[in-house]
Amino acid sequence: MKKTLGLMAATLAVTGGTAMAEEFSVVGSWSGLPLHKQYEQPFWTEKLPAMSDGRMSANLTTHDQMGIKGGDVYRMLGEGVFDVGMTVADYAVADTPALEGLDVPLIAADAKAAQAMVEAARPMIDDIYADVFNAKVLGVAPYPPQVVFCNAEIGSLEDLKGKKIRASGRMTGKLLEALGAEAVSVGFGEVPGALQKGVVDCAVTGAGSGYSAGWWEVSTHLMPIPLGGWDPVVTAMNMDRWNSLSDEDKALVQKAVTEELEAPAWASAQDALATDVACLTGQGDCPTEARDMILVEASAADAETARNILVTEVLPDWAERAGGDWGQRWNDTVGKSAGVEIPLN
Repeated sequence: MKKTLGLMAATLAVTGGTAMAEEFSVVGSWSGLPLHKQYEQPFWTEKLPAMSDGRMSANLTTHDQMGIKGGDVYRMLGEGVFDVGMTVADYAVADTPALEGLDVPLIAADAKAAQAMVEAARPMIDDIYADVFNAKVLGVAPYPPQVVFCNAEIGSLEDLKGKKIRASGRMTGKLLEALGAEAVSVGFGEVPGALQKGVVDCAVTGAGSGYSAGWWEVSTHLMPIPLGGWDPVVTAMNMDRWNSLSDEDKALVQKAVTEELEAPAWASAQDALATDVACLTGQGDCPTEARDMILVEASAADAETARNILVTEVLPDWAERAGGDWGQRWNDTVGKSAGVEIPLN
């Protein structure tokens, strides 16, 4: 008995009498893009350890460094291959069409509206990740709006008709097809070669992502209309790992992600778009080296046409594919936030 009590006392002394040290295996989003470099990496390697007084740490890598596809991240997370996964939600829509409802093109014109949509969608997203991926959602952070890079001359949305365009997500692909373009599936890292070889005429991604990845080297025209939404990146923890944490540690991790990863990423999203466009086109203030892409401003008529197609064709198609009550849930949450209603039968 004395020996047992001695071991317990020693254990409490090592752990400070509260909780055990926790090291998380973490897989982040694209290693070369700003979201990872500016927010994910500092959070897991510096901020979370500091907030936990050194009790929490992370073994951090990214899915591209691991050589796995973005669409495999949440599947592997659910199986417990690692503790935390972060990647673009749209990469996982093959597992559940309902997830497409998180990132709808054209509805949110600025970061404030996009964040409101994401917050409205959180109950839906929480359910999807728990049911499909055995995961607890900790936060959702944005890439900048998904805009259009073209290695072809365009002057309006009308000029996208007949062009082969890499979509950033399934709903974006459906929208492009409804606009008369041909949606093509090309991995992010393969886009520069596809643009250069004419496999695609245009491609959709965030302005900052395109700048960092050098898309300006193989494209000439930039249309900053959010045809691809905001490409939210979901940070989620394996549910079994989450449930293994004490209530105190759960609260600490959630508070840290919300305040030190999610909030700063949203706070910088709007200004980042203006800066990225300036850096890609040379029009405006650019803190780094400006490029000389041709800026193509979509007209109000272009935007209205695309939005009408979205509401009357693309969203009803999604609601039917998602099945169940997802369309109504979207109307009651995201739709109400954005002032959009899917016509349901």
